[in-house]
Amino acid sequence: MMVKWIKQLDQIMRGDATRISVLREGRIEMPVGGLSIVVILLGVIYGLCMGSFAVIRTASTPEGVTNHAIQQMLASAVKLPLLFFLTLLVTFPSLYVFNALVGSRLSMVSVARLIVAMLGVTLAVLASLGPIVVFFALSTSSYPFMKLLNVAMATISGVLGLAFLVRTMHRLVMVQDQIDFPPPAPDNTDGDQTQEELDDSEAKSALDKIDWTTSRKATAVFKIWVVAFALVGTQMSWVLRPFIGSPDMPFAWLRVRESHFFHDVIKSLAELFGG
Repeated sequence: MMVKWIKQLDQIMRGDATRISVLREGRIEMPVGGLSIVVILLGVIYGLCMGSFAVIRTASTPEGVTNHAIQQMLASAVKLPLLFFLTLLVTFPSLYVFNALVGSRLSMVSVARLIVAMLGVTLAVLASLGPIVVFFALSTSSYPFMKLLNVAMATISGVLGLAFLVRTMHRLVMVQDQIDFPPPAPDNTDGDQTQEELDDSEAKSALDKIDWTTSRKATAVFKIWVVAFALVGTQMSWVLRPFIGSPDMPFAWLRVRESHFFHDVIKSLAELFGG
């Protein structure tokens, strides 16, 4: 079953599950349960990579690897997938309302499937960047650098995942509004290109932009939700910290509530470049 779910995630990332021909019926057929398990496993993988800094750093000390370092790595593996699902829990109602506002007839179940697919894309990208995080954990002892590196990795994966969501919602709105498909290519001398060929030629991947004329209202509304999701996600990561583990502080599942995510990023930049 796991292999089947991974293959389905691969189809989503390649765009096979979000082509116009598949979305025309207004339904999104994706296995939420199976995808959720894959998302959790991918989150655990990246969480272990994040927490590896604590283990690698203490391994070079006279005391060697400590229990606190191992606890930090395991805690990160638990909290990373929790971060994404809690963010989804907070922002899902607003996505469904925004979806209704632009005239989409997607059901709540279809919206849930779509957003789990978005998490799959995001976590797949994030987990693929995990080895890079481990490499830098092995080659640097700078805690501020490791924090900023993980922020950069999360930003890259988040942008790609949310771009997938916006593109797919865009296509769904156009399909349901029965917007005309683009005409056959100029070099098509026979003039008998099938609708399926048109569907498959309009986008080569899940992230391709479709330049058909469509409602700017829908795109604008979804972009507003993307901003809301990003803000909630960043602050949720601050609430659930630590993920990397400060070398100057004992292990703790959660830190005391103070300041906010963006303040800490600015502080880390100052520590990294200010010496």
